[in-house]
Amino acid sequence: MFDLIVRNANLPDGRKGIDIGIQGGKIIAVEPNLQAQAGEEIDATGRLATPPFVDPHFHMDATLSLGLPRMNVSGTLLEGIALWGELRPIVTKEELVDRALRYCDLAVTQGLLFIRSHVDTSDPRLVTVEAMIEVREKVAPYIDLQLVAFPQDGYYRSPGAIDALNRALDMGVDIVGGIPHFERTMGEGTASVEALCRIAADRGLPVDIHCDETDDPLSRHIETLAAETIRFGLQGRVAGSHLTSMHSMDNYYVSKLIPLMAEAEINVIPNPLINIMLQGRHDTYPKRRGMTRVRELMDAGLNVSFGHDCVMDPWYSMGSGDMLEVGHMAIHVAQMAGIDDKKKIFDALTVNSAKTMGIADYGLEKGCNADLVILQASDTLEALRLKPNRLAVIHRGKVIARSAPRIGELFLDGRPARIDGGLDYVPRY
Repeated sequence: MFDLIVRNANLPDGRKGIDIGIQGGKIIAVEPNLQAQAGEEIDATGRLATPPFVDPHFHMDATLSLGLPRMNVSGTLLEGIALWGELRPIVTKEELVDRALRYCDLAVTQGLLFIRSHVDTSDPRLVTVEAMIEVREKVAPYIDLQLVAFPQDGYYRSPGAIDALNRALDMGVDIVGGIPHFERTMGEGTASVEALCRIAADRGLPVDIHCDETDDPLSRHIETLAAETIRFGLQGRVAGSHLTSMHSMDNYYVSKLIPLMAEAEINVIPNPLINIMLQGRHDTYPKRRGMTRVRELMDAGLNVSFGHDCVMDPWYSMGSGDMLEVGHMAIHVAQMAGIDDKKKIFDALTVNSAKTMGIADYGLEKGCNADLVILQASDTLEALRLKPNRLAVIHRGKVIARSAPRIGELFLDGRPARIDGGLDYVPRY
């Protein structure tokens, strides 16, 4: 007797008509025609069941603050940073918690149950840290939230930043962050990477650095990050986020850089929506696409995962908490439109991101936690194309969110009365 059985589901690996048996918050059986009963059954009707979506790069302390204290008129990264600098000193813990919880509500309906959020530690009050730690505790029953100590204004550039980052880690923040390209000089940026990796090694923590988020081909802090990762024995525990300078580097240098990153087992986190919006702002034409070398990094065996980064905040006025929107944009920007390409893109929203965040017991195999999402699509390719409704979001074997199917009604003689946008027009590959 199972607690829940999801029947007739398609899986991301291509298996179809699979039943998933769940008991005690764990997946106990994954097989066709499971001969068992359950307290509750869900008929997936040939739709896709996937592990939950994972966002390894987000800014929850700033989310939903669009328009405060004013709009980003230029739409640039630097004006966004300046705007956040105006808002940060006057923000309260209560409003930070309220905005973050409302975003988490949205995330759950989108099947997004794992989030890594960078938390600005530049304000010595550390009200952002206090608020996000409270949010982490409140959402723990349904979202795994990791927090990164992020010195937004620079580790050396901002007075008091070193002490504030250490205090944030002492308060229980999970990961060491940084932003070397925002330091005053390339030398200080390099020194900050070394210092932050040393802190992580001493404390036994992972590292996640906003690295080379610039069009400058000479911003090469990822090289330093890879080298320091090896030096401190942090392989597999370090993420380089953004890495947009790689879209401007010459191919010879990159041919040396990528193997170094692979040796260091760097986790790469591009942010397609934000990168294409904020980069290339000094270009007229030809105009750079604004995202790192996703295909080349994947081909080299690096773990590439995609982040949403921002939703309705000083840097990005759009966003919906939908990781499929992120993947949809990645397909276009990276020009990865092939069938195998799209499967890799979907992995970058799920299993790759779970690896980046070090999530245990993630997946749809026996013994994994019973966390899954049923989508109104038949496979991963259609999910990326349609960005479909989440018919059911399941956490530890319990349904925590539902959405009705998207059904179109037609009033045309001789044509169907109803159109299921997730199944009726699926090409046969």
